[in-house]
Amino acid sequence: MKKLSVFLILLNLSLCASAQVKTDKKLNKIIHDLVQGFNGDIGIYVKNLKTGKVAEYKGDSIFPTASMIKVPITAGVMNKVAKNELDYQSILTYKDSLLYAGEDILGSFKNGEKIALSKVMMLMITTSDNTASLWCQSLAGGGQAINELMAQEGLQHTRVNSRTAGRSAKQLKYGWGQTTPHEMATLVTKVRNGELISPAASERIYRNLIRIYYDSHALSEIPPYVQAASKSGAVDDARSEVLLVNAPHGDYVFCIATKNQKDISWEQSNEGWVLIKSLSKLLWNYFEPDSRWKPAAGMEKFHH
Repeated sequence: MKKLSVFLILLNLSLCASAQVKTDKKLNKIIHDLVQGFNGDIGIYVKNLKTGKVAEYKGDSIFPTASMIKVPITAGVMNKVAKNELDYQSILTYKDSLLYAGEDILGSFKNGEKIALSKVMMLMITTSDNTASLWCQSLAGGGQAINELMAQEGLQHTRVNSRTAGRSAKQLKYGWGQTTPHEMATLVTKVRNGELISPAASERIYRNLIRIYYDSHALSEIPPYVQAASKSGAVDDARSEVLLVNAPHGDYVFCIATKNQKDISWEQSNEGWVLIKSLSKLLWNYFEPDSRWKPAAGMEKFHH
């Protein structure tokens, strides 16, 4: 009898949680139609933060984060700052051992050069600097500390895999990090609402997320005079992006992620990137139907 009572309570809680999710049926159908024929796996989660209505396509499936993992890493560093274990304004010393080979700005520093932690974090988000990101991951206490924070925030699947004990199998499958479109959208929404770590930490993170250098995909379909917090990620067979748009008629957030793409090219015509742009354009026009804005002719010459 006791076990039955517990079961009924849990069932009731589950039904209540399900009842609270308001589905935008029209948008849901549009999104399901949009993804048909894509050569790979897709996950999409969209929420109108004003109405609370949701539309999704496999939004709770797990995908590689690629560089979207830098949002949880940022949270990990800010958590240390909030505990006075790190000083946001502290001056750090760069070492050659930190180098992650590539075109990173920080990776061009000479051994022994100085840089503020605040600038390292800016480079991690704004220019998606991998050397800066791995440094920040270490400063945050490593992947395990960041993963514990994500768990505390109620995110079950958003995890750092790389350089994190016990997660080599997950790294082999998903790479540096993993998440679901639903969880990544939720994380950025927490930042928007001042609910991640503290209102001040959230505000600082949000200000960093609105200054993105790589703006040729989802961001390219949002008017440049409309603020949007975002982070994208890409590896050969996976492309992803999360946006929270401060739209005139109300904020909306969405995350799209792919994996197992057949198209592994790095041209703007990559099927994953084309889908991301198409979704962003679709959502802007859906939530702002009176907008007449479209990207200026010739913008393709200025893609990052």
